[in-house]
Amino acid sequence: MILIYQEERLVKILEKLHQEKMVSNQRICDMLGISRDTARRDFIKLVDEGAAIRTHGGIALPQFNDKIKAYKERIHASSEDKYIIGKIAASYISKGDLCFLDVSTTVKFLCDQLHTSSIVYTHSLDNAAALSNNKKVDVYLLGGKLNQENRFFFDATMASQLNNIYFDKVFLGAAGILKDGIYYSNIEDAIIKNVVAKRSKEVILLADSQKFNQLSSYKGVDFSDIDTIITNEKPPDNFRKIVEENNVEIKLIHEGKEVKDYFSEG
Repeated sequence: MILIYQEERLVKILEKLHQEKMVSNQRICDMLGISRDTARRDFIKLVDEGAAIRTHGGIALPQFNDKIKAYKERIHASSEDKYIIGKIAASYISKGDLCFLDVSTTVKFLCDQLHTSSIVYTHSLDNAAALSNNKKVDVYLLGGKLNQENRFFFDATMASQLNNIYFDKVFLGAAGILKDGIYYSNIEDAIIKNVVAKRSKEVILLADSQKFNQLSSYKGVDFSDIDTIITNEKPPDNFRKIVEENNVEIKLIHEGKEVKDYFSEG
C-alpha cells in the first residue's frame, strides 16, 4: 500500500466527488487505501473549506461547483510554491555540510533538488526515499516505530542519539506558526524539532504563508531558535515584533527581500 499526502488525497477525493456528486467514507477508504479516521479528517477539511457538504456516511458536491475548481487551483499553487521554497533551501547547503532534514512536504522538495555533497540525518521515510539514489548525499535514517499517518520514525532513544550530534544546518517544516513559536500536529515529532533546533549552527524554517496564524497542537520550536524563514509571501504584520526581536531573517521566494524591507514599506 502506498500512502499519499493529504494534499494529494484531497485532489483525488474532489475529482471523484465531481464525477459522482456524492461519495461515501468507505468508497474513499477503498479507493485511496486509507483508514476511516484518515478519510473522516479529509472530509472535515473539505467541508471546512467549503468544497463539500456532509451527508450521512460521506460528503456531497456543494451547490456551487466552482468552489471545487478554486480549491484544486489553490492546492496546485501551494505545491508549486513549496517546490520553489525547497529549491531555494537546497541552495543553502554547502559541500560537506552535516544537516538534519525534517519530515515535511516542503523539505521533501528540498531533497528532490539537493545536488551538493553532504551528510543528511532524517526521521522522514519520504526524505530517505527521495535521497536513496543520490550518490552525492550520505543518508542516515533515524529509526523507531513508523507513524504511518505522518510518515516519520520515532522511538524514545532518538532524542538521546540526536543530542550527540551538532549540525551545520537544520531544515524544519511547520504545521502552524503562532507568535509564541512553531507548532506541530504530533507530540513525538515536536520533541524531535525541539532537540535538533538547539543542536545546530543554523536553523532554517520552510513554510508557505498559510502556516502563519494556523493553529496546531504541540509547540516544538521558539522563534529564538530560528535563523531564517523561507516562505512565499510577506508574513502577517502581527509577526513583526517577534521577528525583529529575534533577528529572524525572512526570505521570500519571489522577491527575496528581508522582512524589514516589507515592514518599512508599510
